[in-house]
Amino acid sequence: MIVGNGEVPDGAADLINAADLVIRFNDCRSVGAGGSRTDIVAVCNTGRPGKGMLSSALWTMNPAVIAARAIWCVRDPQKFRDMRGALAVSHPELDDFCDDYTGGFAAFAAETGKDHFTIGRDVHEALDVALAAYDPASYVVPSSGMVAIAHVLAAEEFRDGDICLAGFGHQGWEWHPFAAERRFVDDHVARGRLSRIDSLFATAERPLLHCTSEVTR
Repeated sequence: MIVGNGEVPDGAADLINAADLVIRFNDCRSVGAGGSRTDIVAVCNTGRPGKGMLSSALWTMNPAVIAARAIWCVRDPQKFRDMRGALAVSHPELDDFCDDYTGGFAAFAAETGKDHFTIGRDVHEALDVALAAYDPASYVVPSSGMVAIAHVLAAEEFRDGDICLAGFGHQGWEWHPFAAERRFVDDHVARGRLSRIDSLFATAERPLLHCTSEVTR
């Protein structure tokens, strides 16, 4: 179960908590109506979001973050270093966008007994190629949620899993390609590779993610 920070349907909490594995994002605003189980917290480890989380006790002491077994960093540090020059020209207002805080998240994970994993640039770049098929407007990077979804779709350990999404409204920051991301997800739902939680209320007995409970990346 991959739970974004958007709205979830009434009654979704029990279905989410029953999943074999629950991935949440950043400050885990989905906790509450979106259940409480948290196995992995996927974070934007660059720019202001990364800096803000590491410097805030509201994040480090967040019960969902404390409960998680692993921290995933969704931004490949070298990829973002390579982007810095071009962004300085195209989006000079994003002067701190590529600042990297991966080391801080790795240290936090080590100090708190969690696994740490960084999603590689190959996932980001393959996702850019896939999104191009949906004619996105000009954008800077895919959203953190979309990068995590792309990683789960590509990773061998999830290949036989039933992957369900909740809390993805596909809207937010203007420089993410949300319309293309929605179409990408909808196509994978149509192929049976993903599902949205709304469709599971009629089949609540179905396991939501078949994978070993040891998976943390």
